[in-house]
Amino acid sequence: MRIKVFIDGSEGTTGLRINERFQKRDDIELLHISPELRKDPEERKRMINASDITFLCLPDEAARESVALTESEDVVIIDASTAHRTEAGWAYGFPELSDAHRSAIKTGKRVAVPGCYATGFISLVYPLTAGGILPKDYPVSCFAISGYSGAGKRTIAAYEGEDRPRELSAGREYALTQQHKHLKEMKKITGLDRTPLFSPIIDDYYSGMVVSVQLYADMLSKKETPESLLNYYAEYYKNQKFIKVSAVDDEIAAGGFLAGNGLSGWDGLKLYVTGNEERIVLSSQFDNLGKGASGAAIQCMNIILGCDEAKGLDL
Repeated sequence: MRIKVFIDGSEGTTGLRINERFQKRDDIELLHISPELRKDPEERKRMINASDITFLCLPDEAARESVALTESEDVVIIDASTAHRTEAGWAYGFPELSDAHRSAIKTGKRVAVPGCYATGFISLVYPLTAGGILPKDYPVSCFAISGYSGAGKRTIAAYEGEDRPRELSAGREYALTQQHKHLKEMKKITGLDRTPLFSPIIDDYYSGMVVSVQLYADMLSKKETPESLLNYYAEYYKNQKFIKVSAVDDEIAAGGFLAGNGLSGWDGLKLYVTGNEERIVLSSQFDNLGKGASGAAIQCMNIILGCDEAKGLDL
């Protein structure tokens, strides 16, 4: 018997990518809504409650509305918006963080998929706070670079337009007021006492991102070096299909550059630790449309279904 899946918001970037990944799966029956009824509450309600699993690929307000339309207790909601990532009763869709996170995804009816920048940040910081290496009152700062595909249809169109402004050909820092929508989950999920300083950059390429956190070694709870932290991450994430940890002599890191689009098209995430014995840089490299969005959503669905969690994904 095939699983009935509805994608509410199937015309957005994340929804389209989820739909594409299902085309070769014989265990999924996609429920399609008529284009003219995509915003009709009654038709959305009917589709949601006819499904086994509904993906929400919507703005926050519309995602909350869709949850309110859900009447069947059997429907699983996997929300890719920001709306429910820190809400009680919602599993946070990052199974590699701990057995408790994976169990909550497996048994829950409500799963919130992490934000793309938050995925990179939390993959680096959560293991350190969980292990007592990074004090929870540490003044964490983070910078990141991403392709433009995660910025919505209007921004994508602007970058791909023939007469685009010249500033779109350069990296552009934004969230200058330190009010980025991912900050709330970045702080809460990692257990930090302080909201991190966060400076994201959007650049002139389609997909992929690098998220980096800089640390002073003497402000950590115990003496650490890039090598010791690499070993710690390798142990923390051992046997995880979606997370790879670089070797000390990794040729990419050793070359002095980490490209934002270096893992575009791949659904996993790779961690690097560089720097020196005084100042350490933690970096995560992945595809903002993969582990940072649709790939993570499908991974969560696979865990719920009890199949190979990499089914239909590119690892």
